Amino acid sequence: MQYKAVIIGGSAGSFQVVTKILNSMPKNFDIPMFLCLHRLKHVRSGFVEALSLKSNLTIVEPFDKDTIKKGIVYLAPANYHMYFQFGQKFSLSTEPSVNHSRPSIDLSFFSAANSYRDKLIGIILSGANKDGAQGIKRIKELGGTVIVQDPNDAQIKTMPLSALELITPDHILTTEGIINFLNNVK
Repeated sequence: MQYKAVIIGGSAGSFQVVTKILNSMPKNFDIPMFLCLHRLKHVRSGFVEALSLKSNLTIVEPFDKDTIKKGIVYLAPANYHMYFQFGQKFSLSTEPSVNHSRPSIDLSFFSAANSYRDKLIGIILSGANKDGAQGIKRIKELGGTVIVQDPNDAQIKTMPLSALELITPDHILTTEGIINFLNNVK
C-alpha cells in the first residue's frame, strides 16, 4: 500500500505517545504527518518547540493556504480547526468548537479522509472525550487504515474506547506497536 498521509489525533495523555512516535521516526520518512492535538487555546508558543526536541522530522504549525509537503509533521495550530484541500493545501478555520475542542480531531479526520481516502493512516490516541471517534469512523468508511491505541496502553481510555464503540479498527496497538507500524510504512 502506498500511503500519502498519516493523521494522529489525541488529547489528555497523548503528548508522551506523540513524542515517542516522533523520536522513533527516521529522518527519511517522506509522508506528511498531521497532528491534531487538544491543547490550551491561548498558549501560542512552546508546543512545536517541545515536540521538536524529540523529533527527527521538521515540525511546523501551518498557515492558511500553506502547501502540504512530504516529510513534514504539521501540528494543528492552537484554537484553529485544520482542514485539507484535496491533500494539497491547508485551510484553517475559527468556526465554533466541536466536542468542546478547537482544533477538532473529528473535523480534521473528516477532511483528511475525504482528501486521502484509502491512502490515509488514521490514528486515535489517549484522551478524555469522544472527539475523533466519528472522524476515525469516516476514515475507515473511505478505505483508510485505522489504528486505535490499545485502551490498556492509553493514559486516559475515553477516546480509544469511543472509537472502538463505532468501528472495528485495522489495528489496536500499544505505543510501541504504533511506532513499529509507522516505521514499516511505504
